Amino acid sequence: MQKPARVAIDLGAESCRVSLLRWIDEKPSVEVIHRIPNGPVHRGDALYWALGEILAGLEEGLRKAAAAAPEGIASIGADSWSVDYVRLGPDGKMLREPFCYRDERTSASKEAADRIISSFDIYQRTGAYPLKLNTVYQLLADPAANIDARAPWVMFPEFVLYWLSGRHVAEYTNASHTGLVNLKTGNWDAELFAMLGLALEAAPPLVPTGTVLGPLQGPLMKLPAFRNTQIIAPATHDTASAIAGIPGDLSAAAYISSGTWSLVGTITQTPVTTQHAFDAGYTNIGAAGGGLLFHSLINSMWLLKQCMDAWAAQGRVWPIDKLVQEAAACKAAGGVLDMDAETLMLDSDMPQRINKELTRLGYDAIPDVAGNEPIFARTIFESLALRYASALANLEKMLGRKLERIHMIGGATRNKLLIELTERETGLKVEIGETESSTVGNLAAQLAASEAGGRRVTQSAIREWAKRLCQDKAC
Repeated sequence: MQKPARVAIDLGAESCRVSLLRWIDEKPSVEVIHRIPNGPVHRGDALYWALGEILAGLEEGLRKAAAAAPEGIASIGADSWSVDYVRLGPDGKMLREPFCYRDERTSASKEAADRIISSFDIYQRTGAYPLKLNTVYQLLADPAANIDARAPWVMFPEFVLYWLSGRHVAEYTNASHTGLVNLKTGNWDAELFAMLGLALEAAPPLVPTGTVLGPLQGPLMKLPAFRNTQIIAPATHDTASAIAGIPGDLSAAAYISSGTWSLVGTITQTPVTTQHAFDAGYTNIGAAGGGLLFHSLINSMWLLKQCMDAWAAQGRVWPIDKLVQEAAACKAAGGVLDMDAETLMLDSDMPQRINKELTRLGYDAIPDVAGNEPIFARTIFESLALRYASALANLEKMLGRKLERIHMIGGATRNKLLIELTERETGLKVEIGETESSTVGNLAAQLAASEAGGRRVTQSAIREWAKRLCQDKAC
């Protein structure tokens, strides 16, 4: 009898995927069964996620998965970007569309929070670097949008799990990114909630990676493939899932997870919350099954995607592979950008934003005309590679040891130019990992959870499953 299939839902800021793992001749095979375009939407002056459309797309993908897996589907797990959440009404349904983390509403709430407790104090308590997009500052901004501060909330991927299972939780890797989990206790920091005037009772209960939430509920359970399906919380933070999907030992390696954002770091067993780590912008986030992801968050392919959208609106459409090829042929970049500049984290008018940043730094602007698109791309790639190098140098200094190699995962694994520039600037060999590593980690956590039979899932168990999925070229 064929083993039952598994489903991984990966929510991304640019697209959401439903992937199906099936066992063909006892070997794993993973296929993206459905893909949903995604992106923040403007409603007046605010930026939201069209969650209703996302859920409709996920339902379509799950129905496709059920049709493709007559052997039945054993489990479903979901992961996503961090920090965003959904408020729930008295009926348990979505209170309103969730804000996107790029909305500018948190500037005022972070300033207000800083007057109560310093960013460095929050960093030492929680390990999470206090970016203004963090959940803590979003929650503080809700009353200004006439949102009930005591309304229950659930993080974005956990809302999908709640939609499927009816169980309301916060998985640890994702919760650790909120800026509200105490490093010492591993639980919500009740004192911090009280200090900031946040309602602790509105926060969901914390659960570890691999928690089985129960059987699938709702109309989908009527489909034959979903009769015995369990909903499992993998590492719901997509970066934690992506790092869990790396099959090799990372003890002497750095990882770069490169997509809309880039994460540059390594796995540690103890938090690093020194002044140096704070000044360098490093965060301590829960890793799947134990340990911490110690990394720097860097603005990344967001710049290129925003440029490409702006050019496409003018009829200047570029396939990404062609743009990378042409960028490689450019003799030089237009300058070196500060990838962490706040203006480059906002949406719309990105070519103009880049030029303003270049001129601010003393470089000439790049004329935004047809034919100059590869120069913009080369500028972004070279700036990103230099930022990777500085992040890794800081990482080695804080760890007090040298790193031997880089393991790169995510969309950048298809960008030969960025890989070459990264090797040049860092002096380290770049190993090419899985493009969809978060899918591998998501599925590995589900398989480890089913194997554990209710026991706590370990990092080594997840990695063993990731190794099997990667060795058999499942993805």
